[in-house]
Amino acid sequence: MGWIERYFEFEKYGTDLKTEVLAGITTFMTMAYIIFVNPIILSNAMGPEAFDSLVAATSLAAGLTTILMGIYAKKPFALAPGMGLNAYFAFTVAPKYGWKVALAAVFVEGIIFIILSITKVRSAIIHAIPLSQKYAVGAGIGLFLTFIGLNNVGLLTALTGDNGLLIKTSLNASVLAKPEGLLFLFGLFLTAILLSLRIKGALLISILATSIIGWITGVAPRPEGVFSMPTLSYTFLQLDLKGLLNAGALGAVFAFFMVDFFDTLGTVTGLSAKAGFLTKEGKIPDAEKVLLTDAIGTTFGAILGTSTVTTYIESAAGIEEGGRTGFTAVITGLLFLIIGLFIAPVAKAIPAFATAPALVIVGYYMISAFKEVDFSDPTEAIPAFLVLITIPFTYSIADGIGVGFISYTLLKVFTGRWKEVHPLMYALAVVFIGYFAYLATA
Repeated sequence: MGWIERYFEFEKYGTDLKTEVLAGITTFMTMAYIIFVNPIILSNAMGPEAFDSLVAATSLAAGLTTILMGIYAKKPFALAPGMGLNAYFAFTVAPKYGWKVALAAVFVEGIIFIILSITKVRSAIIHAIPLSQKYAVGAGIGLFLTFIGLNNVGLLTALTGDNGLLIKTSLNASVLAKPEGLLFLFGLFLTAILLSLRIKGALLISILATSIIGWITGVAPRPEGVFSMPTLSYTFLQLDLKGLLNAGALGAVFAFFMVDFFDTLGTVTGLSAKAGFLTKEGKIPDAEKVLLTDAIGTTFGAILGTSTVTTYIESAAGIEEGGRTGFTAVITGLLFLIIGLFIAPVAKAIPAFATAPALVIVGYYMISAFKEVDFSDPTEAIPAFLVLITIPFTYSIADGIGVGFISYTLLKVFTGRWKEVHPLMYALAVVFIGYFAYLATA
């Protein structure tokens, strides 16, 4: 195994094979839900007969792209079809243009991403973003993760309007009186205790222990089987590029592009900050490789028949377990291929109340990045605060970044400190103003 340690530079990052494997398993456990959630959402557009193909497409896209991230970019980041983007695909674009045209829009968006990544435009944009915004994005994603975890278990539910914005949240305390709620609390406090005792694998131990208790007590259904055979017969190469041009769906391509671009940007930045990859100047080493992998994943996913593939914030779970190299991603990717393609019933049986505690705890860790923001400077702190609250309240990382970029640029300009703003930030602020204008009229 010496060649693995040398290739992934275990010594440089202060890690070892056991830690990386454990981190990879942990990341997979926190995002395995996408194997089934994504097909459920996309089946609304493609029909129930597409479900089995969507399971295979989701698993293949996630597995192979995550392995590519590990081997090529050497980062512990996992990828899969993105939540939110799949809903936009299924409930906005597909009903209007058809799901095959929607797949074509995702494919074209991925090609644009590849071009921008090869020309280093995407990494240049990332490097132009001020540190305060990067830390705020990481913290905002932490709150977002916590909200997702609480929402998954039914403790905190969100009511959204037609525009997707959060109208109000409701605390459903009655959940805590149910077996599912009690097991959620068990998992949450078990994780907290294990972390406080600095026991490695705390998140994974909690997920497995809570799931097993749920199965034994009958609170959650046990796995109905072990093996299932994969198929792509319904979705493979079904993108309708000609229909995309005829339907005039370029607006959909733009919307996919904006959300995917800045969701990925925010996620990669936040994860890099958490893993300690950011340089003193706030740059992400090998950013081009990370972003190119993400772009390839989107294009490849469209060919298989799934919505936009993007880097997952749940990768923070593996990072928190000590994963620092691409071998973490390789393990996660292999598990997607093995479980998603062949033993899907087991992954399907892992209940939400078992994974929700991990999301909450990871959110706690990620919000710690916000302490790096300079609160003595309102032109840095106020835009960062706006990012922090906008991401969870709008259910959109991209929207949070847009609000931050616009407010940061305007504050610097109107306080006479316009020279502190990178030229690309001005362009990004204008782009986001256009993006929000498009959403307002769409």
